[in-house]
Amino acid sequence: MKVIFIKDLKGQGKKDDIKEVKDGFGQNFLIKNNYAIPYSERNVKKLAAIKEEQQQEEQNIIKQAIENKERLEKTNISFTVTTGNDNKMFGSITSKQIVEELAKKGYQLNRKQIKVTNITSLGIHSVIIELYKDIKAIIKIEIKK
Repeated sequence: MKVIFIKDLKGQGKKDDIKEVKDGFGQNFLIKNNYAIPYSERNVKKLAAIKEEQQQEEQNIIKQAIENKERLEKTNISFTVTTGNDNKMFGSITSKQIVEELAKKGYQLNRKQIKVTNITSLGIHSVIIELYKDIKAIIKIEIKK
């Protein structure tokens, strides 16, 4: 029997593969455990429609990420911190604080998207924000007393 894999199965097939398998294995394991569906023109068309929809969704996400990148790179953030006599900061600026500051400006990000080690010195720092796969924005953060 021919089946269309809907999930990856190590040693058997990857998602969207069409393979010939033994009837018992196909019916009793692959289809029963939702690793595959029976091959038919109807299922092939349904799978193609789902794939097309996913590609369209991905394009929309990429477009949105690029727009956010352009807006973010024009955004400047500044933090006012307390320092000691030798201009050393008390504490540091963390990704959580950066997310909170960006939220005030209307951006919805989570702290895992921000790639920065804790900022512990005064001045201007560059911070990388991963928006989607290979789309990254670099913003400037100013730390002043």
